[in-house]
Parts: sequence; structure tokens; C-alpha cells
Amino acid sequence: MKTRRFDRIGNGGISFTELGFGTAPLGNLYKAISDGEAHAALEAAWETGCRYFDTAPLYGLGLSETRLNPFLRGRRREDYVLSTKVGRLLKASPPEQRTGIGTFFETPSRVEVYDYTYDGVMRSLEFSLERLGADYVDILYAHDLDVFTHGSRDVLEARLNELMGSGYYALLSLRDQRVIKAFGAGVNEWQSCQWLAERGDFDLFLLAGRYTLLEQEALQSFFPLCEKRGIGIILGGPYNSGILATGPVPGAHYNYSEAPQEILDRVRRIEQICERHGVKLIEAALRFPLLNPLVYSVIPGGQSVDQVKANRAVLDRDVPAALWADLKGEGLMRQDAPTGA
Repeated sequence: MKTRRFDRIGNGGISFTELGFGTAPLGNLYKAISDGEAHAALEAAWETGCRYFDTAPLYGLGLSETRLNPFLRGRRREDYVLSTKVGRLLKASPPEQRTGIGTFFETPSRVEVYDYTYDGVMRSLEFSLERLGADYVDILYAHDLDVFTHGSRDVLEARLNELMGSGYYALLSLRDQRVIKAFGAGVNEWQSCQWLAERGDFDLFLLAGRYTLLEQEALQSFFPLCEKRGIGIILGGPYNSGILATGPVPGAHYNYSEAPQEILDRVRRIEQICERHGVKLIEAALRFPLLNPLVYSVIPGGQSVDQVKANRAVLDRDVPAALWADLKGEGLMRQDAPTGA
């Protein structure tokens, strides 16, 4: 698998495989899977050449991190890139009060406590290293600093200020001491990424679903700022929660909910152009973000061996330049979206 080298500040840098592995599904996202199924999916990802694994305390309330532990054990640490997230601490709770009921299944009984302070960042990293059985992680992302998660702009601004007034200095210290190689934020909204980039020395942003075949508004101001500052992008959610993989079928998901009619109609038009070029919608969706030089890796998830192998097969598919030209010509893609031409 091809790799892309990121070294913003000259500290040795990070080599990302173009296809990373997002481990939220291994935290029993939407349905429960066994430890054996999770391990098999990780082994399949390794066999495809994937060497970048992203996780978070939220994913399965620690389950994703603990499932990575036996898989990574015994592998040379320099052979893979590992990222996790900060901003949530997990505390034991009664089962009926745990976080994520209806989203994560058969997880430990834990409740999330938001904490973007200096101490919160340090404690979160310590707990993650214990669950992972790792000596260090390469990247730390401040997790879910967006309106989608916190519910209102006022609450979000309080959390953003908490990070920049406290937790940010923990991230700086960890990078300065070479405990981590890079830090950033993993969020669902590019506006929060831009807010942070304007106020701090961030390396990478893991942007979930906001630079896809359906959405390119980040090109207006956020991506130019990243280019100016040397900031890299990791793209999560390339299928916008599913619809760019399934197509506009009844019940298709967009941004974690059932897709509205206007999105179904837009995806249908995109799919028709893909079909004219003999390309599947999912193939165009996975390739598109990687045409932007700011994007270092795309990380779709996978709960099964078949899904993991399918992601690699999709990535290997050639997509003709004429397809992108037609999408732009039909007003279905921004004219300034890089397409490698």
C-alpha cells in the first residue's frame, strides 16, 4: 500500500498508509461482534498493508482500545502508527446509565465525563496507554469539539476555551518532550478545526465526513489555512455515514441519521455519472479525498474481514479523470476541488 510522509516540524515525522483503520466498529458500534471477529478484522487490515490504526476511549467505552491490545502485542512498535483521543474520561456507572445505549452494544458500564483540561488530557492518555498496552501513541486528537456532540454553540465554545486555556498546554508539552509526534483534533465539523488552527500550533486534524463527494465547503477557508500552516488532514467517514457506500437506497444513512430527500437526490445524480464511467459510487467516494495533497490517510471502519478486504479493493480501483470533470460540469463538485489533473 502507498504511504504518505508527514513531517511538519522536523521531529522525525509519520508515514501514513493511504488507507487507515478506524476502530469505532470494533467498539461494537451499532452491533456487537466477538473478540475473535474484531481480531480477525484487524489481522485482515494488516494483511492488506494498513499500518495506521485510530481509536478513542469513546469507542465501545474502552472496548476498542482493549481489543487493539492483543493485536498489537508482539508487533514491532516502529511498524505501525497509532492514534487515540482525549477529552473524555470514563467512569464506572450502573449499566442502565452508561454512555452510548443504542449506539454501542455490550460494552463496559461506563459514563463519559468531558474533560479538556491539562490534567484531563494527561489522565486520558495514561488510561489509554494502559488499555492499549502500548508504551506511546504517535498522535493525540482532542475529540468531538463540535456542536454535533455538545448540542449548542455556547457549550462548544466553553469546551474549546477549556482546551485552549488548559489541555492545549498538555498537548504541547507531550510533543515537546517527544512523548507524541503530533497532536490535533478529531471532530465532525471543519469550523471547529479552523477555530483551533487560528489559535494554536496544531499538526493534524481528523475530519469526519466533511470533505467527501457530498461536502467540500472546507475548501472555502479551512483547507487554505491548513496549506499555509503545513497542517495535515486525516479523513474519517469518507462515505458520510454510509450513503456514499450504499447509494441512495431506502433507509440510507447520512451523518448518522436517515438521509433526507435532497441528499438522496444528489447522491443519485452522482451515482449516475459514476455508472457512465464504469465506476462504483463507493470507489469514487474513497478515492476522492486522497486527490487532495493535504489528505494523508482515509480511514473507513470495518467490523468484518470481508469489509476490510473490500475497502482495500475499492482503494485500488482506478477512477478516470473524466469522471471528476463531469461531476464539476454538472455542478456536483466544487470547481476548486483537487482531482489530480
